[in-house]
Amino acid sequence: MKNSVRLQKFLAEAGIGSRRGCEEIIQKGLVKVNGKVALIGISVTSEDRVEYQNKIIRSKEVHLKVIILNKPPGVLSSNAKEKSIPIVFDFLPKSSNQRNWISIGRLDINTSGLMLFTNNGVFANYCMHPSNLIDREYLVRAIGSFDIEKEKIMRQGVEIDGQNHKFTDIVEGEKRGANQWFSVCLTSGKNKEVRKVFEAVGMTVSRLKRVRYGPIFLPSDLKEGKCRELTDNEINKLKEYGK
Repeated sequence: MKNSVRLQKFLAEAGIGSRRGCEEIIQKGLVKVNGKVALIGISVTSEDRVEYQNKIIRSKEVHLKVIILNKPPGVLSSNAKEKSIPIVFDFLPKSSNQRNWISIGRLDINTSGLMLFTNNGVFANYCMHPSNLIDREYLVRAIGSFDIEKEKIMRQGVEIDGQNHKFTDIVEGEKRGANQWFSVCLTSGKNKEVRKVFEAVGMTVSRLKRVRYGPIFLPSDLKEGKCRELTDNEINKLKEYGK
């Protein structure tokens, strides 16, 4: 994966100024990329030669970090407080030397389980982009009858609000009375997609928990509300998974 980043962000991370200030110097024609005057909106990688005031600019390297959180139900996947409702960022480690954490996808307030956060926006976008086919796995408890026809619809996809929603895999689990457990997988992160697919076939999700994101599984010993950093080996597996 070759990391690319908007030029103004690259300059800001190198300490040239604020992102808005860096946009202004680009617009004034004061920045060159590979010997040519740069245009606003272009992206650069570590292989590009970026110059400002006749000096080569190098971005300050920040060690890639990824945190896994076992999100409890009733917690918002947001960085903005709404009344007294807790948010996922309340559960993450805080450090004056650490950049703000960026969420790799979201879970709705009633969904629990695995969430990932990183200090690198480019890496976050890579993990979330549908073209990289990084699948997510959920445990689902649903109410309603289930049969082969419904499974076929869920795999083929249903159109909801102009978008196609589908599972790449669905496995039946334990059934208790009106409730039945399922394991489902999908490669996109559309809002409430799992719930919508079940609703489309006349079933209601009563519990939803994400247990895997690509090669990263929710550790059985990671309690709700707790988090830990991924190892470099785990991060490398995530980098390679979507290729």
